[in-house]
Amino acid sequence: MRHAGDFTRPLDGPDVHPVLARQQATSTWTTYDPATVRAQQDQLIGLLRDRGTDVVLLPAAPGCSAQHYPRDIAFAVDHVLFRARLNSEHRLAEASALTDPAVGGQPVDLTRGTIEGGDILLPDTDRVLVGLSEETSPDGATALQEALARHGIDREVVPVPFAVKGIVHLDDHLAVVAPGTALIHREVFTADQNRWFNAHFDHLVPVTDAEARAVQVNVLAIAPTTVVVAAGSDRIAAALTALGLEVLTVDYSEVTRIPGSLRCTTLPLLRT
Repeated sequence: MRHAGDFTRPLDGPDVHPVLARQQATSTWTTYDPATVRAQQDQLIGLLRDRGTDVVLLPAAPGCSAQHYPRDIAFAVDHVLFRARLNSEHRLAEASALTDPAVGGQPVDLTRGTIEGGDILLPDTDRVLVGLSEETSPDGATALQEALARHGIDREVVPVPFAVKGIVHLDDHLAVVAPGTALIHREVFTADQNRWFNAHFDHLVPVTDAEARAVQVNVLAIAPTTVVVAAGSDRIAAALTALGLEVLTVDYSEVTRIPGSLRCTTLPLLRT
């Protein structure tokens, strides 16, 4: 994890990047207070440590307004940590911390395209879902498939297209919360992709447009039957509890002023 810094980026005006302009049509972006974000992150850090997770705090990335979302800069697939190929130039400095000894070694680089950790989901032991958002390209998905083969990981990369433009990341619209179970914002996916999800998940819990815009899909599974959700996600929490999951809550209301939440603020390095 990495605490939020004090630098924030303008969200409007003539210099806003076209990608950000498209993303603002599908997500809510407002200015956040960095000190409040850090306090809310500390609540999650305490919860994770209480549950037996070793939390490594990365050094600051000065001038990076989204530095508290380390999920995007890398992603672990089985025994290999891959460095993301970030699409946004202003975020490149965030990845420098991956050389920190606390991370556990040099990550594997991909050869081409763009790909970010928020677009990577592991739905089972056989596949890797790669969302083709504004930040991840088909070339990036192909490069990941090639890298998996080089490192002896027998998984199929499944590119996930969207039915609309302006998607920030896949994990704002699909969340694997337990084996065979996921939250899904169906409206942003194509009909074919929705049918694929129907065939490959046992339980799909639909979320509304309002819940997705509030980043309530971006939950954090910390064990096969335990998931952390943002306070205020009452309907989603009730649906997950009805499926037999243990649901924990953290106030992340300030973190979600730009479209990221619990999953975005964590980068898993090792899973058991």
